[in-house]
Amino acid sequence: MRGASLLAGLDPGRSKCGLVLADSRASVLVQAAILAPAEALALLRHWQSQQGLTQVVLGNGTGSGPWPAQLQGCGLDPHPVDERGTTLAARSRFWELEGAGSWRRLLPPGLRLPPRDLDDVVAQLLLERWLGRPLSRDDVPLLRHWPA
Repeated sequence: MRGASLLAGLDPGRSKCGLVLADSRASVLVQAAILAPAEALALLRHWQSQQGLTQVVLGNGTGSGPWPAQLQGCGLDPHPVDERGTTLAARSRFWELEGAGSWRRLLPPGLRLPPRDLDDVVAQLLLERWLGRPLSRDDVPLLRHWPA
């Protein structure tokens, strides 16, 4: 799987970034990560060199300032996307993707707090906004360190 069908989504932050790699033709996530900014850039470069990634959908919120220049400096094409409301939307999307197991399904949706950071889900939402369609996420492991 190389080239134009691969897209990355990036939710930039000052201390951690959400990152996803998707096959846009199949509408499926290939990899997901929550990493420090330097590790996120290293993983994007890895995806670029190993899988032919050329485009990154980039959230335009807090922490996004240096990213367009960094991405362009690596030969990646950044596509800014409005990330307003994505943090709250990620809570709902998390439960759609993971399911509200056990006792959590008894709670009203507004009271269900995900058991982990959601930066990767925000990155997925940004990519979905840009594509205009949802992406499936079947058993994609979450990277917390790069290189793994």
